[in-house]
Amino acid sequence: MTTPSTPESDDSDHGSDHEMEEYAGGTIQSRHGYIPVWLLVVYTVLFVWGLYYAYLYWGGVGPGRIG
Repeated sequence: MTTPSTPESDDSDHGSDHEMEEYAGGTIQSRHGYIPVWLLVVYTVLFVWGLYYAYLYWGGVGPGRIG
């Protein structure tokens, strides 16, 4: 039986340079990881779309403007 303070597997095979931080008595664990490539692609696409949208619709008809 495992509890939040005792992990199921031994972390020795992951390397000793990874530091595990525990919060709330071991309920929340944080460690250094990586950002997946697909997420970086999503961020890039959204950023480019945001620039395009801002350029295309900047200063368009809005409240108080005569169209």
